[in-house]
Amino acid sequence: MDKKTFYITTPIYYPSGNPHIGHCYTTVACDSLARYKRMQGYDVMFLTGTDEHGQKIEEKAKDAGITPKEYVDEKVAKFKKLWSYMNISYDRYIRTTDDYHVKAVQTIFSRLYEKGYIYKGEYTGKYCTPCESFWTESQLDENGCCPECHREVKEAKEEAYFFKMSPFAERIERLLLDTDYLRPKYRAQELVNNFIKPGLEDLCVSRTSFKWGIPVTFDEKHVVYVWIDALSNYITALGFENDAYDDYKKYWPADVHMVAKDIMRFHAIIWPAMLMALDEPLPKHLAVHGWITFNGQKMSKSLGNVVDPFILGERYGADAIRYHIMREMALGADSSFSNEIMINRINSDLANGLGNLVSRTVAMADKYFGGTLPAEREAGEFDDELIAEATALRAKVDGFVDETQINNALAEIFKVVSRANKYIDETAPWVLGKDESKKARLASVLYNLLDTIRIVSTLLSPFMPTDMPKVFEQIGADEGTISYENAGKFGVLPANVTVHRGEIIFPRIDVDKEIDELNKIIGDNAPKADDNDAFTPPGLLPEITIDDFAKIDIRVAQVKECEKVKKSKKLLCLQLDDGMGGRQVVSGIAEWYKPEDLIGKKVMIIANLKPVKLCGVESNGMICAADNKDGGATVIFPDQSLPNGAKVR
Repeated sequence: MDKKTFYITTPIYYPSGNPHIGHCYTTVACDSLARYKRMQGYDVMFLTGTDEHGQKIEEKAKDAGITPKEYVDEKVAKFKKLWSYMNISYDRYIRTTDDYHVKAVQTIFSRLYEKGYIYKGEYTGKYCTPCESFWTESQLDENGCCPECHREVKEAKEEAYFFKMSPFAERIERLLLDTDYLRPKYRAQELVNNFIKPGLEDLCVSRTSFKWGIPVTFDEKHVVYVWIDALSNYITALGFENDAYDDYKKYWPADVHMVAKDIMRFHAIIWPAMLMALDEPLPKHLAVHGWITFNGQKMSKSLGNVVDPFILGERYGADAIRYHIMREMALGADSSFSNEIMINRINSDLANGLGNLVSRTVAMADKYFGGTLPAEREAGEFDDELIAEATALRAKVDGFVDETQINNALAEIFKVVSRANKYIDETAPWVLGKDESKKARLASVLYNLLDTIRIVSTLLSPFMPTDMPKVFEQIGADEGTISYENAGKFGVLPANVTVHRGEIIFPRIDVDKEIDELNKIIGDNAPKADDNDAFTPPGLLPEITIDDFAKIDIRVAQVKECEKVKKSKKLLCLQLDDGMGGRQVVSGIAEWYKPEDLIGKKVMIIANLKPVKLCGVESNGMICAADNKDGGATVIFPDQSLPNGAKVR
């Protein structure tokens, strides 16, 4: 009988810069789910890869003086090195420059054209180069910028092919609202309200303004635009419309696509529409997670707000980093990263929790029985409760794994770790060890602890594949005792199990000292002026005269109060002391600043801007901010000594 299959994918990464810890969550999470399913006996296909075409790659390669292929080859090598270091067990790695993928995408594009879903037209509108996305005027943010990255958009006009989206609107709405395709489900209504209810607009699927892409076979001045190229990877990697592989019927439809929230729309709306047009089955689930953020900002090397994952791994081990980012990230939500959060998590769960449990148990077995437990046993108080929690654990973890709620699965495992440590305090083995008549009871206590550790470490092994074999060795577990089946049973270790005392697996970290060290590393690794990911300034606007500039009244003001605008995720409402009686200004900076971060700060405002209402809240001016290299905005803070109302000139 064939094994049940399980197909899980990460998005394919756009290698326009170097990988950092912010890239790791999706791949580590998918790797853990793939490993867990393999442990359960599934035939697993785990796919990841890189999305290597597009205007931004073409421009970066030109700036570097190399070909686009040379540029992406260099970046892909760095991604693969990181995945190897993080112990990522992918089964297949696709690059959109692979010959078989190119051939398949050309066939898919032609099929959609022949079926009448793709037609030639002319695109006129707004284009964001970093996101490689076209937007209508109504889709832009409150500042007239890209709604995804909030950078400036450009007017674009060019001949293009379009994919008809409207024929699939009703089916996609039902998919989102009436099924469990999207996880977490609460994001479904957001997508329906923002994109489907206003009317799905046809999608631009070819470009003529750059050449680094897959040529359209029947019109070679066009290259296939990102979405049909990139999204098709999930099926071309299985052999769809190519002869490189023959796994499509075996693994499709995918069990889980896992993506970050910034590309949710493409996977929740565009990808299903493409599959519907091709008359192919839809994926079973789309799991959407948040970002790893640093001080409220999405992690970015260009902001100097991340530590290289190789450095973190060298200091704490790859498994500690894997555990931290998975334990902190709840599905659908952002996860705040800081040195202190990471170190405290490692200390509390790994050092004080699991590491302490293993070390104490093995040390006591070695001290009181020379490492080998005697066969004589005596049951006692607290045994049943520990055994019940340990044997119930696998089913709880299974449930959360099936729902792609990894943080909850890990939380359940560590509840049993905590219960086992409490069991040590309740049974006091050090007291039992002083009384020869209590040796049988002591042997039972230590055996119960060792077998609980076996269950816990077996279920942890997909999430922490490097360190759990060290635990198995210390507690005397071998291949015959470590299995998914045995993780649901108690009493699997031999009665006369022999432990092997070793080094502390998770040493406790000196928090203050380590925070100082990591902060220094962050400073040392902040981007330099000649960084490969250097900021490209937007083009200049048309010239103005000094008389035009004189019409703009820029003033210094101090933030007295600040709160989020209830109807918007992007807007903050600020009460300012402008030296002229005060004013209220609404600003689209909520993604990058918390209200409490701004109170008391001096800012610069355009004071004579015509009042407007944003989400129903009146705004009398505009906060001055600058683009940063992560696509966000950084408020310009003047010298705090400047008086409120001072004119900037």
